[in-house]
Order: sequence, then structure tokens, then C-alpha cells
Amino acid sequence: MSIEIRRRAPGPALDFAADLHPVLQRVYAARGIAQADDLDLSLDRLLPVRTLESVERAAQLLAAHRSGRVLIVGDFDADGATGSALFVRALRALKFAHVDFLVPNRFQFGYGLTPGIVALAAERSPSLIVTVDNGVSSIEGVEAARAFGIPVLITDHHLPGAALPPAEVIVNPNLADSTFGSRALAGVGVAFYVVAALAHALGEKQWKASDLLDLVALGTVADLVPLDRNNRVLVAQGLRRIRAGRCVPGIRALVESAGRRLDQLCAADLGFLIAPRLNAAGRLTDMSIGIACLLADEPERAAALAAQLTKLNDERREIEQRMQSEAIALAAAVRLDESGSETLGVCLFDEGWHQGVVGLVAGRLKDRLHRPVIAFARADAGTLRGSARSVAGIHIRDVLDGIATRHPGLIEKFGGHAMAAGMSLPEANLEPFRAAFAAEVAARAGPDVLRGVVHSDGELLPAELCIATARALKHAGPWGQGFPEPVFDGGFIVADARVVGGRHLKLLLREAEGAGARTAAARCFDAIAFGYADAAMSPAIQLPPGAAIELAYRLEINEWNGAESVQLNCQHLGVR
Repeated sequence: MSIEIRRRAPGPALDFAADLHPVLQRVYAARGIAQADDLDLSLDRLLPVRTLESVERAAQLLAAHRSGRVLIVGDFDADGATGSALFVRALRALKFAHVDFLVPNRFQFGYGLTPGIVALAAERSPSLIVTVDNGVSSIEGVEAARAFGIPVLITDHHLPGAALPPAEVIVNPNLADSTFGSRALAGVGVAFYVVAALAHALGEKQWKASDLLDLVALGTVADLVPLDRNNRVLVAQGLRRIRAGRCVPGIRALVESAGRRLDQLCAADLGFLIAPRLNAAGRLTDMSIGIACLLADEPERAAALAAQLTKLNDERREIEQRMQSEAIALAAAVRLDESGSETLGVCLFDEGWHQGVVGLVAGRLKDRLHRPVIAFARADAGTLRGSARSVAGIHIRDVLDGIATRHPGLIEKFGGHAMAAGMSLPEANLEPFRAAFAAEVAARAGPDVLRGVVHSDGELLPAELCIATARALKHAGPWGQGFPEPVFDGGFIVADARVVGGRHLKLLLREAEGAGARTAAARCFDAIAFGYADAAMSPAIQLPPGAAIELAYRLEINEWNGAESVQLNCQHLGVR
């Protein structure tokens, strides 16, 4: 697969504050920041709570059950876990009589508010079921709840199907008739808006929903929703609270288990270090451990649960690495169709794969092949459950919808977003589905679908390639989906290259002659290329001293033995 480093178009010169780092000025302008005021991420810049449709009706429904038994049914990922914990903490703080949560094993009950989960919930005799990060497609589940006489409040952000479930209230910014200013809210963001409306409806003066923005920040970053202005406010305010130590003990414990300091935490740490620990519980067992960690009030209890989550994450990582190696080998055999052309949509299945990890494998392979990938695992004797990941320009849920329309009965059920989706189908349908998927992707793919693109913010001047720039970038943003962390490119000379950790390439790089000529003497920089030395890319590690390379990188700070130095985190490495 060819890789192109494509520089972002420079934005217009704006009147930023004089003390804003010049590199940040260029980066922000390239991300469409239209005016300096757009960088104001104070809480009063949040879209008004009442502008989210049905949020006040949801508050009234909740208030009516203040003396009843409210049961939170959340999704099994970090978004669902943080949203569930937020609801439980909020309702308890608002003196609801009885609040509990339920997140059954995903492999036994499936996704969403299924009839099986409703039957399990009914054993607790709730007066109200509240879904978090799920439910908008759970027609049968809501009908089952109504049969039990249990009303349902759905809070979700997923795209709805053709029909909506008969819930008492549905709060979802992605409903077709929504005019809310941000369709990018995560499930925990929707939950936040609901409890904020509830506090207002109850006339609460002492407690504020903003006290739980640490949970909102974690769930929002973890779910990879676009960081539009509204989400950046939520994440920035949540990070501010975490850095100040005003977070739930569970988040503190997870941060400490990852070897990070609260006061130095950034959005990338939430996404790459903290969220995987939570998600490991949902992938390998069930998310109850993760929610319990976020609900723990005693530091000792939180630390013990965080240690369990870290252990599960280590196990998840081992499983993923094995499955990824197997997936690479399988992909090599299916990348060409019968005519010898490249297969644009790749479907993979292995009898031994773990249901909870196939999404991660699909994501890794999608990045490697730059085409949509679905990885399947066995759900039961006759059913496969798949997880899909896509590339920009191919809406994966629309692809599945197209297959379901053109080939009725091929897929049992599906759902998801533009970039990720899940589905189940009979094992006997795998081969016809594989052909239908490849054809549907090919019909929607533009001419550049096979071309991997690394978007760059350009070249840094020698004076800008320093600790001060790296520090400014780390604490700016917050960076994430739709508001990407800055990437720069430039030419370097290899001074040394070695494999570390069995899979990673550690480099010592010298400024190329053109760059060095602008300074008194060429400087050297440490660089790390994660995963670049695995078996599938072994030719890339043949970089003798003196080799000229083109690098796309993130500028980071490496801390070692109390000292700080610049490190280039390689996003793409090409030999000149």
C-alpha cells in the first residue's frame, strides 16, 4: 500500500493572543479555528442543556421515580461505563431512593436492551429502566419491558434505525428531527445533559452536574467521537478537574496504575492508557468491574479494582497480538479477488478468535491495509459476530445497510457509525457476505481508497523542534477524533536503528543537511516507531547509518531518570 504525506492547507492568519505559541497558531488555523474566541473552552461556552430535544421530558420522568427503583442499563465499553457511573453518582447525589446498574455479559446477552437483559433486569423490580449509550435500536427489548410494566428512558447517541422503540422518552442528538447543535455527543455526554436538566428540574442548588465532568472527558475521548467545539469544552473542563485532583477515586487509581501523573494528564493519555483498561473488562468479562471502579469512593477499593482492570488489559493485549498476527496472515490470502484485482473490503474469520477483541484486530488491520475490514468470531454453534472498522470516505453502517437491502436475510442484525459497526450472521452466510461486502465497498470507494494518507501540519523550523514546542502541543487542544493531534514531517538521517520490545524500532536521527545548514550544527533526536519492526514489516528495519528518510511524526516529550528530551513518535517512515 502506498502512503502519501499530505500537508494540511494553511488556514488564514488570525489575530491570536500574542502569547500563543506560533506553531499552535498555525495548527489551530489549519483545523478551521475561525477566530481566537473559538479557543475559549470555558464551561459557559457549552451548548445550553435545554436545547437538547426531550432532555426536560427525561428529567421529569426521572423525577417522577425519585422514590422508586431506578436501574441503569449501560453499554459494555468505556463510554457506557462512564455514562453508567455518571448516572448512578448523580442520582444518588440527588437523593434518589434506590439506584443500581446492570451491565450483563455481552457474549451471553448481546448488544443493547435485549429481551434477555430486560428479563434479568425485571428480577430487580425496577420502577424505571434508563439506558446509557444504547437502546435506540432496542425495539424488542423496550416492548419486553412494557410487557413487564416497566417504563424505559433511552439515552443514546447511536444512529437510529427505520423505526424507534416505544420508550417513554428518547434522548439522542442523532434522531432525524434533532436540531441540537452537536450530533457528536458521546453516550456519556448525553447522560451529562440529562442529569444537568434533572438537577435544574429538582431545583438543586448544592450539587452540580459539572462535578462529574471527569467522567464525561474520559468517556468522550474513549469513544472516538468527533471533538467539535462542544465536546472540546466537555473534555477540556474534565481534564482540568482531573489535573487538579478533583476526580473520582477510580480515575485517579487508573491513572496511577498507568504510571502517569494527574497534573500532567492529556487527552491522549485518556484514550491510549486509561480507556483500554476500562474496555478490557467489557471485552474479556463484563463491564461491572469497570463501573464499580468508577463508583468506588474509597481509594483502597478503587486501587484494587484498577489493578484488576490493568491485569485484564495485559491479558487483552496478549490475545490481541496473537490474533493480529493471525489476521495479517489471513489477509494476505484474501486481498485479491477472482480477477486478480485488489479486494477493497476484507472479511476475516478464525475459529479461535475472541469475540471481545475482534474490533481491535479489525482496526489494526484497517490501518495497515487502508480499507474497510471486518473480523468475525464465533458467537455460538451457528452464528458469527463481527466487528467492522472503516476508512475515511466509506460509511461502514451504510455499507451494511446496502448489503441488507440488496441481500435480505444475509445479515441477522447490525448497527454502528460511519467508521465502526457490529453485526451478526449465520456462519453459512459468511462466504456470500464476504462477496457482497467486497462488492458494496468497491461500489462506494473513490479512486484513492487504497492510498494511505498521513496528514501533516508541515515542517518545523529547527528552532521549533524543541521541548517548549512539545510542551505547548501536549497541553493544547484537547486533541482527538475530528480535531487531530498535530503531525509534522521532514527529512532526517539515520544515526542508529535498533529493535526494542521485539516489535518497535528505536531510532537516533540527525537533521538532514538542508535542515542542519540552517543551524550551527546538525542536532540528533530520539525517535520511536511503534510496531514498525513486527514480522509483517521486517524490511523496514533495514536502516543502516547514513540512510536518508522522510518522516511524519508527533513531537513528544520523553522523560527518563528525571530528565526530559524531545522524542519523535513516528507516524510514517519512508526511505528516500
